[in-house]
Amino acid sequence: MAQQIPLHFAVDPLQTFELYCAGPNAEAVTAVRHCARTAGEPLLYLWGDTGLGKTHLLNAACREAFHSGRSAACIPLALVGGYGPAMLDGMEHQNLVCLDDIERVAGQGGWERQLFGLFNALRDAGNTLVVTASMPPAELPVALPDLKTRLAWGLTLRLHPLADEHKLAALQRRAEELGLDLTPQVGRFLLSRCRRDLASLQALLGDLDRATLAAKRRLTIPFIKSYLEDVS
Repeated sequence: MAQQIPLHFAVDPLQTFELYCAGPNAEAVTAVRHCARTAGEPLLYLWGDTGLGKTHLLNAACREAFHSGRSAACIPLALVGGYGPAMLDGMEHQNLVCLDDIERVAGQGGWERQLFGLFNALRDAGNTLVVTASMPPAELPVALPDLKTRLAWGLTLRLHPLADEHKLAALQRRAEELGLDLTPQVGRFLLSRCRRDLASLQALLGDLDRATLAAKRRLTIPFIKSYLEDVS
């Protein structure tokens, strides 16, 4: 039986430009936002370690494109790469196409040929491709020489880790969105005792929000200690 290809991917309502803490990545945020609003660079290549907000920026770009009256699609290749390159059929008609984790399909002939064709079609139509990866284009294990060349044509920007003060600001911003009271002392405790990448910290904050609601408790350091002991 053929696999059913998922046709819709929900955009996380909390992954907006307003809720992204740029820190040292202000240039990247500006570039992504420009791609979302207008036909800017034909290709924008973002790379960096896990947890720096690459997926967040792609979701934010799609939301911004929608609000600007443009069409957009975001494809999480880590989740749907197994469905095959037919996932990209018709994507050249979108004003903005975002491909997350492009390294997940690098080295696969069918995917590489489809990506090469998609880039050319988007460029010819005046549309934009934004891709993310954990490595720069030169290190991407792409076998198709023409595709490797194309990926180096666009604007390439690296996302850098946030300093602690930026992470704390991002956590407080997310807490406000959740309606959760996060004091600076509690925020610093999370930074010192938990996984330090922002994606993990924000996911934990969501879990803590639900736990405090269920327990009808405030978010305090003793509550967090108790929660972490219970889930460990």
